[in-house]
Amino acid sequence: MKRNILIIVLIMIGLLNTNAQERKKLAQTGFKFLSLSTDSRATSMGTAVTAVENGATAMFYNPSTMAYNTNTVDVTLGTVGWIADIDYIYGGISYAPDYGNYGVFGFSFTSVDYGSFIGTVVAGNENGYLETGVFSPSAYSFGVSYAKALSDKFAVGGSVKFTKQDLGSAVTDIDNEGRYTKENNSLSAVAFDFGILYHTGYKSLNFAMNVRNFSTEIKYKEEAFQLPLTFRIGVAMDVLDFFEEYKDLHSLLVSVDAAHPRDYSEQINFGFEYTFMKTFVVRAGYTSPSDDYNFSTGFGVKFGDDIVKYGLDYSYTKFETFNDVHRITFNVAFN
Repeated sequence: MKRNILIIVLIMIGLLNTNAQERKKLAQTGFKFLSLSTDSRATSMGTAVTAVENGATAMFYNPSTMAYNTNTVDVTLGTVGWIADIDYIYGGISYAPDYGNYGVFGFSFTSVDYGSFIGTVVAGNENGYLETGVFSPSAYSFGVSYAKALSDKFAVGGSVKFTKQDLGSAVTDIDNEGRYTKENNSLSAVAFDFGILYHTGYKSLNFAMNVRNFSTEIKYKEEAFQLPLTFRIGVAMDVLDFFEEYKDLHSLLVSVDAAHPRDYSEQINFGFEYTFMKTFVVRAGYTSPSDDYNFSTGFGVKFGDDIVKYGLDYSYTKFETFNDVHRITFNVAFN
């Protein structure tokens, strides 16, 4: 088993190093919607969830962390009111047949609405341009995931995602009769996520790592670009494991991630999640360095019984330049 863990770790590091020569090309990736943190729980914890076990939302971060989820069906659905009036809708469903003995299968989607814009083209009139109509850029992603616990300590997982971004049609020419020649600006790509999760055996301490958005280069016209490839290593633990007398009423999950993205500087993420009576949850997170935001916070509530469990989460991120961002996520799980 230790040999298998080493091989997988080396493979993931190798995938990261395939782009090592490109590290100085900052801010030159496309399809940036793939790198946005959508889930309320994860965002309010500063996205430090690489080693945090989860249900269907794991597919948006580290798919291996849903391997130990014993819920037969887990569903998540949420929305993000992003900056500049950009709206996200996302969701996912995981299925663990025979209590996960055959692994956990998942399907996820993300849809982005960038709003509507008025197209223009250069013209020799008084204004210097002509309006060419309204266009509405959009983007979406569909993914299929699988996670498997190879032992009680080690799990692997991966996702295959079909992604597309449509920037609308651009007017490239106007003939003498005022008719437009338009050119479509849409592009699609296939991306891959890989992840591992390791239960160290020391209380609830977890170690994990993952690679997200691994893909070949793509291009609209001339200049090729890559998807927002990101490599993460994380640890997580319920620190109240040291105080057994509090475990029935309280838990305090602390997580730390180190992120190595392709298109901007490395970051450290810290996450905290306090749960009271397994029902009421308060979270906080910190990201550094970050140009426009550092702190995030949120809360949630969990309720249900042994058959159906529900959860509702909210997160808030304060921006210095843009409007503050709010996220809402609803979860339901069936045993």
